[in-house]
Amino acid sequence: MRILSTIGLTAEQRRVIEQAAGDAELVDRRCRSLAEVVEASQEGCDVLFALRVPDAIITRSPQLKWIQLISAGADHVLRGKLGEHQAITITTASGVAAATIAEYTIASMLAWAHAFPMTIRAQLRHEWKRTGLMDIEPMRGKTLGVIGYGSIGRETARLADALGMDVLALKRNPNERRDWGWSPPGVGDPDGSIPRFWYGPDQREQLLRESDYVAVTLPLTPDTRAFIGSKQIAAMRPSAYIVNVGRGEVIDQSALVQALREKRIGGAGLDVFEHEPLEAESELWDLENVILTPHVSGGFKNYNALCCELFAANLRRFRTGQPLFNVVDRSAGY
Repeated sequence: MRILSTIGLTAEQRRVIEQAAGDAELVDRRCRSLAEVVEASQEGCDVLFALRVPDAIITRSPQLKWIQLISAGADHVLRGKLGEHQAITITTASGVAAATIAEYTIASMLAWAHAFPMTIRAQLRHEWKRTGLMDIEPMRGKTLGVIGYGSIGRETARLADALGMDVLALKRNPNERRDWGWSPPGVGDPDGSIPRFWYGPDQREQLLRESDYVAVTLPLTPDTRAFIGSKQIAAMRPSAYIVNVGRGEVIDQSALVQALREKRIGGAGLDVFEHEPLEAESELWDLENVILTPHVSGGFKNYNALCCELFAANLRRFRTGQPLFNVVDRSAGY
């Protein structure tokens, strides 16, 4: 078996993978473009460990059986020929950044709850301004609606539960409450025991009506594009704060901007956008009820190392014929 990694492994990361690979050959080439991946795969491989995957891999490596992505999303791969090539199993890195993105989500909510945007602007102006800061409402006792109860949503729920929040969950099939994906030990809500109530996709307005805070962690699929539009935003509470760490396209951005401008909802924490980089002329930059970051919620120093741990766990399963973690369901799009 030949394994091709295109992420540029450290010595320790290579050791972790080799321990799981048995007598398989491990080839590591740091590839920064699709063209470099094509070149690296010219001798073929049985397993690919990568971020970027060109369609040409199908002909370059006809023996390819499995692709382990280092991204939680697979939409960038499924858009091409691989989306229809059922013979190649694709697994994602879902769970790797769950703790970090959940921390970001809760941090955004805490920053909003404690009026940090207001105090930072006052600090920059050298103003000792306490107006409005004595009316802060604690997050304890508030309701958090989690739209997309995967690894990120579950860890966000766990942290929110520790803060004393009431949690509501929405997922594609609310009757499947257990999480069978990969997560580091102690992360998430694997049994689905935290939410007080579960909703399906057709019940999203009901969840939004009942939520003080909303965390959106959806992948981008045909079913989730514009999942939250003007109708759903209209169902939100006037004081509600929504955080999107999934994909920008799952929220109708123009409808959200209008609601924020007109103060029909409290605010938004946005790490993802319909078009990235966000256009310099976008109104979002200047709205005082928006906390905005450039798609960085999932970044952390040891990201690739944790991806290697997941890959090693899956390699052991692959070699022994066991089901892999995080297998992409092409019909669902993630």
